[in-house]
Amino acid sequence: MKRKRTIHRHIIGIGFAAPWLLGFFVWTLGPLLFSIVLSFMHWDGITTQDIQWVGFDNFRRCFQEQDFWLALSNTFYYSFIAIPLSLCYSLFLAVLLNQRVKGIGVFRTIFYLPHIIGGIATIVIWQWLYNPDFGMFNNVLRGIIDFLSIFIPSLSDMSLPGWIYERSWAKPSLIIMNMWGAGGAMLIFLAGLQNIPTYLYEAADIDGASRWQQFRHITIPQLSPTIFFNLVMGIIGSFQVFNQVFLMYNSSSGDSLLFYVLYLYRKAFEDFELGYASALAWILFIVIMFFTLLVIRSSKVWVHYEESG
Repeated sequence: MKRKRTIHRHIIGIGFAAPWLLGFFVWTLGPLLFSIVLSFMHWDGITTQDIQWVGFDNFRRCFQEQDFWLALSNTFYYSFIAIPLSLCYSLFLAVLLNQRVKGIGVFRTIFYLPHIIGGIATIVIWQWLYNPDFGMFNNVLRGIIDFLSIFIPSLSDMSLPGWIYERSWAKPSLIIMNMWGAGGAMLIFLAGLQNIPTYLYEAADIDGASRWQQFRHITIPQLSPTIFFNLVMGIIGSFQVFNQVFLMYNSSSGDSLLFYVLYLYRKAFEDFELGYASALAWILFIVIMFFTLLVIRSSKVWVHYEESG
């Protein structure tokens, strides 16, 4: 009887989990396994007559294409600059919003809102802000330069940045835009800050430690698990950036906005080379896995967990 009840409970549990399991196997695991097979084939995704087994040719072709290296280097440039800046900015906001002042909840909401409302509409707004002719950024800079040129006449000849419409400014513009959505990491940092025991700071005050010494020797070590989490999530997200570059890509900036996932998308859905695109996807998976494992391995050195007992 007891065994029947146990089996009955298991059946009920599986029944409740069945919709998720069905979705996982049909929409996640199935396409994942199919993409592995597809990466060794040549197929346009439409006709079945042109399917060819090409082995590792798709992977070899990746390393022979100039656009592959360009897209990879652009993505590396973005990731290696955007991740540290975003982490520092998020931590800076979290420290500011961790103060006990009146109305702090309102400020926390304001800084977190961009993370919630991010999407296509936000990217379109940033396109308007970055417009070199009538965008708000250049209008503000133009006003500042006009004012300062009264005292320094040579400033009147200063050229304004073209932002996403200029090759040298395109990727920095995306990095600036990425910091707009730092509210998610900020909230996680804020939770980590509030979890630090106050007696550590009280003991440091008694010992005469300065605010900077407290931040360096108490806050950062205690916050290292949170930094580790945000760093891993930042690596995964930055290597897969797509919406921004897809909407902001333009001929004026050349190929400086040709990021890896955009290159993959073009090969799959514009050139209809699904086998080659699948190989690109698995190479991206390996790259992300490599850097993620590198951070996990290094965490033994710099991540400190509170010992229980």
